Amino acid sequence: MVFADLTFLYLFLPLNLLLYFAVPHNRWRNAVLTIFSLVFYAWGEPVWIILLIFSATIDYFHGLGIAKYPGTKIPKLMVASSLILNLGLLGIFKYSDFFISTINSITGLSIPLMGISLPIGISFYTFQTISYVIDVYRGKVPAQRSYTKFLMYVSMYPQLVAGPIVRYSSVMAEVENRKLSFGHFSAGVSRFCIGLLKKVYVANHAGELASIYLDGDLSKLSTPAAWFGLLMYTLQIYYDFSGYSDMAIGLGRMFGFSFPENFNYPYISRSISEFWRRWHISLGSFFRDYLYIPLGGNRHHLARNLLVVWFLTGMWHGASWNFILWGLFYGLLILLERLLLGKTLCRVPVINRLYTMFCVVIGWALFYFTDFSRLGQFLQILFGAGGASDPVLGITLQNNLFWLIGVAAFCAPLAPTFWSWLLGLMRTDAGIESVGWVQTLMNVFILVACTALLVGQSYNPFLYFRF
Repeated sequence: MVFADLTFLYLFLPLNLLLYFAVPHNRWRNAVLTIFSLVFYAWGEPVWIILLIFSATIDYFHGLGIAKYPGTKIPKLMVASSLILNLGLLGIFKYSDFFISTINSITGLSIPLMGISLPIGISFYTFQTISYVIDVYRGKVPAQRSYTKFLMYVSMYPQLVAGPIVRYSSVMAEVENRKLSFGHFSAGVSRFCIGLLKKVYVANHAGELASIYLDGDLSKLSTPAAWFGLLMYTLQIYYDFSGYSDMAIGLGRMFGFSFPENFNYPYISRSISEFWRRWHISLGSFFRDYLYIPLGGNRHHLARNLLVVWFLTGMWHGASWNFILWGLFYGLLILLERLLLGKTLCRVPVINRLYTMFCVVIGWALFYFTDFSRLGQFLQILFGAGGASDPVLGITLQNNLFWLIGVAAFCAPLAPTFWSWLLGLMRTDAGIESVGWVQTLMNVFILVACTALLVGQSYNPFLYFRF
């Protein structure tokens, strides 16, 4: 099940909210949310719910073991055990065929592939439980004594299958005792609707346009069409993933949780380093706090630390060499900025944004093509090997001109700036109430419009489900 789905919007979510607010105590609300989360996760492939519960259970006991034996060797053994088990499971289910294929290609062997399908969301919930165990070991959070509360934290469906990666420290107080309010619920509904609009109106259409130019016969692709297709994928992946994060954060607020922000308008960045402080924030902060800084950070072996982190960042995104290449591409760019370009970029205010977007767009080409031969062919076309004219592209641009202008403009923080200005203008109680009504009407309009689009759309993927 996905959020941009009529079954979820008009059956699953209303029923969940109805039962959640019908019970009087957080203990029962926890039970309702956990049950619905497990049903949500089991909707597509019920067998993988066993793996989710197993992962939550082993790290629940790892946390208790760390808390029970402070000052001994046992806490370190608990951390090591958690890392071995969690990363071992991730390696088996996500990377086993990748490793076997690599060994076969190097050695000429014919080891049969395991053919294990990827459990949805395993990369996200594995990192969540690992962060919990390490934070308990570091003394940043107390061990959760209630198994049912810990299972709810791990399995919460708003953030389960595609993030953000929610650390226990971010929601610890709300897991224990959260207060529900109409204001938070209303803000959650608005945030969810914004994410739904991003997904259904922008990401799906951009994805359809991208697939026309990137998935066809590359020998017939012109250079302008290659750039257009890649730019459409650039829009698709941003609006798809940030839209999903908006919906997740909005759902969290409806249930009384404050999930961390995951995107902060990354396409307005002035450097690659800034881009990664704005893109997939929860993943970047995980690697920073649990790998980069423990390796030595900026103090010792900067180049090694960056390349290790970005090698693993690329690998986290998928079991394919193109993702590793994509990760190392960013690692090298950030290293270059740290050593040479950082101060220069600060002094060229327009060029720095153009440089950043150029690198990001090229990076998405590395990310998109898992076949290196197609990647090489596409890059050649991108830089002039294709034809210069494409009459069909002209018609496509003409038909989508206003849509393109709008979605490109909203990659910048226009909407929050407008709402802040409007709220500042309407300082009276009556004015604030009017803004609230406007927002409510907008939410209704977005929901109706997205419903109409979903009824007629056949193209509705969530890109980050494969990670």
